[in-house]
Amino acid sequence: MARRAYLHRISAAGPDDVSGLARAISAGEIRPEGIIAILGKTEGNGCVNDFTRAFAVQSLQLELKRHLPAAEAEAVCCVMSGGTEGALAPHWLALERRNVTEPARSALAIGRARTREIRPEELGRMVQIEAVAEGVHAAMADAGITSPDQVHFVQIKCPLMTAQRVLEAASRGATVAIRDTLKSMGFSRGASALGVGLALGEIPGSALSEAAIAKDVTLYSGRASTSAGIELMDHEIVVLGMSEEWAGPLAIDHAVMADAIDIEPVRAALQRLGLAARGQLEPAERAQLVAMLAKAEPSTTGVLRGFRHTMLDDSDISATRHARAFVAGALAGLLGHAEIFVSGGAEHQGPDGGGPVAVIIDRQKGKTA
Repeated sequence: MARRAYLHRISAAGPDDVSGLARAISAGEIRPEGIIAILGKTEGNGCVNDFTRAFAVQSLQLELKRHLPAAEAEAVCCVMSGGTEGALAPHWLALERRNVTEPARSALAIGRARTREIRPEELGRMVQIEAVAEGVHAAMADAGITSPDQVHFVQIKCPLMTAQRVLEAASRGATVAIRDTLKSMGFSRGASALGVGLALGEIPGSALSEAAIAKDVTLYSGRASTSAGIELMDHEIVVLGMSEEWAGPLAIDHAVMADAIDIEPVRAALQRLGLAARGQLEPAERAQLVAMLAKAEPSTTGVLRGFRHTMLDDSDISATRHARAFVAGALAGLLGHAEIFVSGGAEHQGPDGGGPVAVIIDRQKGKTA
């Protein structure tokens, strides 16, 4: 018996719109007991006070509890990424797995894990890196993935700092790595990404230090995607890879964009998966492409291919919001639509100004039996 992964991309009319999920469950397209994670793009600001993430998690959990015991519903990793700037389309990605009698083949494998809750004084420090690295190994084991080379993407939801959390640490005589709540998102994302790099052997432990977190742009993972939120203090970790022990038509590959307009590595990943991807994807190719996940970050130099950009100078709109919209536009030009999971803030996730991208296709779609 093998395991088979299913991925359902569901459009959302708002952070509380779970009607598409409910319909898919009612129609038997999704078996709720098999859902291990739901990734979502919600239309808030993606900053500290983006409560669309928590609102979406609550809405999804309430729907899941209609079909599952509370403990099973709460075990589902609900990883929400806030911010749908530009034409980014809000949507859910429901990840499901089932035991099947089909023959195993090289196919998408998915696993999940959660770390312990970290204290505010541990955020943005080596303790957080080590906790995430341990969690990535646990998620790999859950997926039955034995080699880091089989891993193509690691999606993480990590905590952030609030004024109350800073005060709580101070009440115990503890000091935090960063008091600025907005900047704490970058420290948490960065430490989590370095944890992925450590777990996958992309970054040697000897290169890591607290001084490097959110500062040394030469240290990065090419497969980490981390998103910070106010709604948790642990880490939800979802590993996506390929395994010979799994079954089904889904396959994943990844690319690393060198900068915000570098779509050619993404095109190459699509071609490795069997799509022609010569220009904008043809309708049949778009049907095969189940999901695309990407990271976006403005370059710290303030320059993109020799020209000045102003993303870092805008005091009205966070730079991560600019970057999400910009990268989404570049990728949408390749895909032909903007229902893409683009997460902003790519500290230690790809090179400075670039970021990792994962593409998941259904190799069976459009083919006759």
